[in-house]
Amino acid sequence: MSYVFVKNANELLTVAGSSSTPAVREQMNELSIIENGAVWIENDRIVETGTTADLEKKYADQLDQAQVIDAKGKVVAPGLVDPHTHLVFAGSRENEYNMRLQGAKYMDIMAKGGGIHATTRATRKASFEQLYSESRPRLDSFLKHGVTTVEAKSGYGMDWDVEKRQMEVARKLGDDHVVDVVGTFMGAHVIAEEYKDDPEAFVDIVVNEMIPAAAESGLAEFNDVFCERGVYTPEQSRRILEAGREYGLLPKIHADEIEPYGGAEIAAEVGAVSADHLLKVSDRGLEMMAEKGVVAVLLPGTAFFLMTEAADGRKAIDAGVPVALSTDRNPGSSPSTSMPFMMNLASLTMGMTPAEAITASTINAAHAIRRGETIGSLEAGKQADLVIWDIPNHLQFTYLYGVNHTHTVVKKGRVVVENGVIV
Repeated sequence: MSYVFVKNANELLTVAGSSSTPAVREQMNELSIIENGAVWIENDRIVETGTTADLEKKYADQLDQAQVIDAKGKVVAPGLVDPHTHLVFAGSRENEYNMRLQGAKYMDIMAKGGGIHATTRATRKASFEQLYSESRPRLDSFLKHGVTTVEAKSGYGMDWDVEKRQMEVARKLGDDHVVDVVGTFMGAHVIAEEYKDDPEAFVDIVVNEMIPAAAESGLAEFNDVFCERGVYTPEQSRRILEAGREYGLLPKIHADEIEPYGGAEIAAEVGAVSADHLLKVSDRGLEMMAEKGVVAVLLPGTAFFLMTEAADGRKAIDAGVPVALSTDRNPGSSPSTSMPFMMNLASLTMGMTPAEAITASTINAAHAIRRGETIGSLEAGKQADLVIWDIPNHLQFTYLYGVNHTHTVVKKGRVVVENGVIV
């Protein structure tokens, strides 16, 4: 038995109370803060949270056997969860970034063979070893920014062998790295270039060949599709998501990013776990998502990097939709691994309070990948994933923007980052 005792936290943000269902409306402002808080950990599980004085008294007999971490003057919170990343790929697209700065549009670049197609060409050429070596530093960067669990999508193959290779790399990274990696199959990221004149034929391949293979491989829990004009139609998206569900892959959807296109409505109708992006979501779409409990995964870094108006987080929360945040780490529209910066942007560009941004990056993000019962809050029985932030109160999360405040990260009861350095 190993013991870890984190004590003297200026604020201990337990974010307790929403493990069964995501936090909505006013619940997203309730962080269940314990001042001068402490956490008692045994092996990889949280046993108890409370005040430092109470836990020191209760566990007095075991204190001399425990690793004691003094969080005096700091904030202790659950490990951050990033529920939407494109972690595994080859190459970079800074040339397109420069083009956009000179006026080119993201969708126009993709229509001319750039964008996702460019990354697909690079990824198709890359070996397992190259993909692993390029992707592992991204996972290190996530960890140094306080992220303890990430979702990783395929989607830069549009060919089963390459999609499988991406997911195998993601699985290997999860096995080798302290950060937990959750797999999503996204063969329907765009229409493969070789099928641009016959998109229905490619949809048939995704539905009849790739999805069954993805399910059989055991490498993915979720099935995602990019529902957008010029990519996948609402009808094609519904077919792809329903096919995945038949094979046990839970639906997710890239929805309503460029224009209102019915993606949120489809998410509600097919029982999706989440609908992501939602910059242009309709009022009816939000209403339907709230009714069905579909998590809205908002990606403020993507809007920021594409120089467009962000999703209306305030409107989604007020509509009763459970909101989560993510980096959308990818090479074209959001090359960032900083969840703290996403939290800054959520307050500054999407109307969310600091507390809402924290909830959206912890327990609600956990629900967006079906992990709300095991991570995302500091409660007895949950996995001992927590971060000590070098700030005196939670308001500074979004007040001090563009700064990484990670001091110490504990993953499954073990210190894995200390003084901002991976150990």
